[in-house]
Amino acid sequence: MAHSKGSIGIIGAGFAGLISARELERLGYDVEIFEARDRIGGRTWTEERMGYTLEIGGTWVHWMQPFIWAEITRYGSEIVASPVCDEAFWIVGDKVHRGKEADVDEKLAAVQAKIFERSRELFPLPHAPWTNRDAVEAADTGTVLDCVRNGEFSDEEVALANAYWNAGYNGESRTASPIMAAHWASLSDHRLSLLDDQTLRYKLVGGMKRIYTKIREDIRGEVHLNSRVTKVDDLDAGKGVDITLEDGTTRHFDQLVVTLPIGALRTIDFTGDLPKHAKEAMVEGWNCTGHKVWVKIKGHRKVLAYAPDGHPLALLRSEYFLDDDTTICVGFGPDHAAIDLNSVEEVQKALDAWEADLEVVDTFSHDWVEDEFTGQTWATPRTGQFLHGHPEKLRHGNLIFAGSDWAAGWNSFVDGAIETGFRAAREIDELHS
Repeated sequence: MAHSKGSIGIIGAGFAGLISARELERLGYDVEIFEARDRIGGRTWTEERMGYTLEIGGTWVHWMQPFIWAEITRYGSEIVASPVCDEAFWIVGDKVHRGKEADVDEKLAAVQAKIFERSRELFPLPHAPWTNRDAVEAADTGTVLDCVRNGEFSDEEVALANAYWNAGYNGESRTASPIMAAHWASLSDHRLSLLDDQTLRYKLVGGMKRIYTKIREDIRGEVHLNSRVTKVDDLDAGKGVDITLEDGTTRHFDQLVVTLPIGALRTIDFTGDLPKHAKEAMVEGWNCTGHKVWVKIKGHRKVLAYAPDGHPLALLRSEYFLDDDTTICVGFGPDHAAIDLNSVEEVQKALDAWEADLEVVDTFSHDWVEDEFTGQTWATPRTGQFLHGHPEKLRHGNLIFAGSDWAAGWNSFVDGAIETGFRAAREIDELHS
């Protein structure tokens, strides 16, 4: 048997933790994962709800997201497209407009082009967003919609952009960094159509569970469920890391990979120093205070709907058509506390704003912001935070901070989580080379 190159502890059994473990074992390390929940997957969570297999968390994938596509290929998963909608509704002021999905795309084209205007300049290498660090930092002022509130665009165009980015940032666009939108554009060949395809068009047949369970099967080390880490003590250089579990048990490792979202880092007592970008983000919090909801409506309807500030749902679109003549739609909004998303009555009231004759029969949402093990939805930056979420190095002392919050590329997506898993393994191995 080959001699182990070292012992690595991993906090969190989401994609970042699982990929870190698999890759570290491949490189010759002994690994153990500690997961506070009773399941693996982290912010990806595939579950049967409302008579269908639904993604409670992360959902969309694309062949131009290199890390998730490699795993899709490795494990033989398939993708399916969301429907193109033949009914579209969007609210401007107190008026509801109607058309088709193509009409919405056309109306968004010019205003989004303005928001993406500097994407080529700022991000010549999209998977190394720190390449133009000084320029990116200088541009990270104001908010994502400031550049379109100058009279150049109509109220309708601005309202649509407002709704789009309230959903995209999963938080208030009025506090959202303008840089994330430009970075997403750079990862999408600077094209809105490709951005839309990458972020809200294709999903896995059978859900993310089809992949994260396969990755788990490829890991030899133990994955300890219901094992919450309460304390991390990063010792002096070369002395490793001690962790303490909720039951008082202590363990020692050479290095520790921490994959918790920034919103959950405060649940652990870190006795050593944390990286500057993580400390600042912990104090400020990300912009992602919103929600995701699944809504079942009567009839088979291919519906797309947008609503700007003042509405609890910014975006609703049809996803699945069931045999009982119902449609399951997915919705997003900027404020998780603005509506009881598990109340048919409250969700019905929100949908009524579109005057689309949509009758709600069931609804389900998990509040990721109130979930103590996440404390947020997908990571999106407030003004001035963009580079906090894209650190050039993941390692700090004997700790390595991985997870989609810290991705170089698709920060906040499964692709970004997987990317950091690979980077974490490489940075650890560099220490032992």
